[in-house]
Amino acid sequence: MSNPFKPQVQAFFDTPTWTVTYVVYDREGGCAAIIDSVLNYDHKSGRIGHTRADEVIAFIKANSLKVQWILETHAHADHLSAAPYLKQHLGGRIGIGAGIDSVQKVFKGLFNLEPEFKTDGSQFDRLFQDEEVFQLGDLQARVMAVPGHTPACVAYAIGDAVFVGDTLFMPDVGTARCDFPGGNAHMLYRSVRKLLSLPAPTRLFMCHDYPPLVDGRPRAVTWESTVAQQREGNIHVHDGVSEEAFVKMRTARDAMLEMPTLIMPSVQVNIRAGELPPPEANGMRYLKIPLNAV
Repeated sequence: MSNPFKPQVQAFFDTPTWTVTYVVYDREGGCAAIIDSVLNYDHKSGRIGHTRADEVIAFIKANSLKVQWILETHAHADHLSAAPYLKQHLGGRIGIGAGIDSVQKVFKGLFNLEPEFKTDGSQFDRLFQDEEVFQLGDLQARVMAVPGHTPACVAYAIGDAVFVGDTLFMPDVGTARCDFPGGNAHMLYRSVRKLLSLPAPTRLFMCHDYPPLVDGRPRAVTWESTVAQQREGNIHVHDGVSEEAFVKMRTARDAMLEMPTLIMPSVQVNIRAGELPPPEANGMRYLKIPLNAV
């Protein structure tokens, strides 16, 4: 019998993008959600693949799971979503935070997208509001708006597990950048404190890990921590760090960061709920790179 407070979690790590995709489910043979899926993309050749998504599909089928939801924590800037491919093969509804419309408005202009592209989030099957509750089989899920990295970031609290997207990283890595359009370090600080106000044993699952060096070598990749561990040891926002100090640190740090390698293709695809841009007159699909714009 499934435990409504203890969901089963299976992680899939994509090394090229340092991204973790999760399958969350109530029990074998039960219901599942897929969170932050990855479409393989080679930016040198422009070729796409489905190796990582196929691993997720194989796990779903091996455990006789029914996919109810394919969830995004935000419109990612470091990998392309495989949501449409997964939906085609497994069913389910694609969901994201309702703030995606503001992100679409910004990037429709930046990429000069086709006039028919709508900026109301209608490409997604479900737009979640802050504190909205929905079912995942025997599990209850709650949406937590956590803006700051982007204005549309949400976390999904499912039983004792919270999938935080890019809002938090492992304690020795810290927090997400805030210099993308609509990002705000003050908002990120408050979003983090919102997450860290949850009960101390709450499991927190990261969307990425970027292992720092330990004795000259990267530590092992990991993606799960607890509220207690983050409050005690997060290098950017442990207990005692003020909002003013965090914003000063985050602003200075962001000014030194390069843009993510896949930001241009990723955002164009992810604001479409993972769909590729429509084909042009010659039948080919294209991704744009605006010059001297960011």
